[in-house]
Formats: sequence, C-alpha cells, structure tokens
Amino acid sequence: MAATSNPLIDRTQIAATHARIREHIRRTPILAMEGKDFGLGAFPVLLKLELFQHTGSFKARGALTNLMARNVPPAGVVAASGGNHGVAVAFAAHKFNVPARIFVPSVASPAKRQRIEEYGASLVIAGDRYADALEASKIWQEKSGAMPIHAFDQMETLLGQGTVGLELEEQAPDLDSLLVSVGGGGLIGGIAAWFQGRIKIVGVEPEAAPTLTKALEAGRPVDAEAGGIAADSLAPRRVGELMFPIAQRFVDRVLLVSDEEIRGAQEQLWKVARVLAEPGGAAGLAALTSRKYAPAKGERVGVLICGGNTTAVDSSR
Repeated sequence: MAATSNPLIDRTQIAATHARIREHIRRTPILAMEGKDFGLGAFPVLLKLELFQHTGSFKARGALTNLMARNVPPAGVVAASGGNHGVAVAFAAHKFNVPARIFVPSVASPAKRQRIEEYGASLVIAGDRYADALEASKIWQEKSGAMPIHAFDQMETLLGQGTVGLELEEQAPDLDSLLVSVGGGGLIGGIAAWFQGRIKIVGVEPEAAPTLTKALEAGRPVDAEAGGIAADSLAPRRVGELMFPIAQRFVDRVLLVSDEEIRGAQEQLWKVARVLAEPGGAAGLAALTSRKYAPAKGERVGVLICGGNTTAVDSSR
C-alpha cells in the first residue's frame, strides 16, 4: 500500500487498531522508580518495559497490524530492517503462516539475525546500513510480488506503534512527559498521534544518527548520518514522511545523546533494575541519566524502554 498523504493518524484509528491486535500482543508492564535510583533528583520515573513485548521490542505491534489489516498476496511479505522490525515481521508471518523474506544490513546484531531465522523467515544480508537493505528489499518486492511492510513509513505501522501510547495512558494517566528513542520515527510518531499534546513528548536520538533533529532543522525529512552504537535500531538514513508532520506538531523537542551516554544508561538499567536493554532501547533513559533532560519539580517522567534484543551489557568499566 502506498504511503498516504494524510498528515495525521488519530486516536480513534489507534483505538480500533488496538482492539484488532490486542489478543496477539502483550500488555507490557510499567516499573515505578525514582530519579534518585539513578543518582538524580527526587522525582517519579515510570519505565514502560516494551522490551518484554513479543520479539523483544515494540515492533511486533506494527508488524501484526500490517498482517491483520492488509490483504497479503500468496508471495507473502518482505521487509527491510536494522533487526527488530525484521524479527517482528518474521514473528507475525509465522503466526499467520505467511512466507516472509527479511533484508538486514551487516550491522544487524547476531541475536536479531538468529531470531529472524528461528521464526522461519528467509534472511538476506544486504549492505552495511538500513538504507542498503531497504533498496534490496524493493528489488525483491518488484520481482516476487510480495507485500512490503515498512519499518516506520507505513500507516499501519504507525497505527500499531501508537497502541503503546494508548496502553501507557491507561497505566499511568497522570504522566507529564515521555522520553522516546527515535530511529525512523514510527514509534514516536504513533505515540505522539495518540497523546496529541496532552503530555510532553521528547525524542531522544544518538548523536551519530540525528535523523529527526536534522529533519526538524530542515523543515522536511533529509538524509543524516547513520552510525553509532545503536545503528542496528536507530540509524535509518532519514525519518519517515508520514511521521514528520506529527512530530512537527506534537513532539516537544529532540535531544541528542552520545554512544557513551547510551552505554551508561544500559549499565544503569541493569545495575539498578536488572533490565537488559539494547542500546536503542536505552537511549531514552540516557537523556535522563546524562542530565540532558532535566525534569521540572514534581514532574512525573515516563521513559520507554523499547527493545531488549541483545546478549550482554558491559558493566565492567
């Protein structure tokens, strides 16, 4: 399905999507903590642990929405991914007995590659970055007739990711702000479309992959650097066209964090909460632990821990 020109998705659409997929997803927990647990001030911190979702990331929501809301051809589905989206599409395809071919770049972690193959999908390594895998997947789509499932620039994908916001509002209705890792922007776009300015949405990107930062500066999605420790989840070449007007309207700001700060947040999560997040999954927390995001007095801060497809955290330093 081609990208629509409609600038926004709305709460009604997201609620209908949640009703459609909820029997196939997990209602992931929240963990109530304090800033002082991380050596910060005395303010409430709520972690939304979406790394406990099927496939280890929020991506299962968007993948399932695509499989359940669209007509899948006999050739099945095709997706390009830094890793997590590929795992999610492989999972959804396995659930509905649909053939799947997943294209990933060489930076995709071994843990993610293994999970894709365990779900029975065909895995293809194509190039060094997500953009390379995306181009290879388009060639296969044209050749095979398979249905493409975009990792972030697809209406159904945005709607599925938006169900994270619906759940979180039910679980923590008095939240003031939410820190969200940004790669292609499907997650923050869907969540921002759900909240529509009723809480402060703050994007967090690696300094080595400032896709939304560059887009907001330019007034449109533009190519940006695509590297760093979280390159397998937060380093597409540019943010999606569909999410961008949502971000312009409803995202309060975007903060940049270094690879070192992301590693530090991973280590803190493991040390303090025994939560093992991948780099992209911990980027939101890195904005807090690095003090680049300073909550106001009494502010109730949410942090989305969005992925856990990793095997270890180096806490020996």
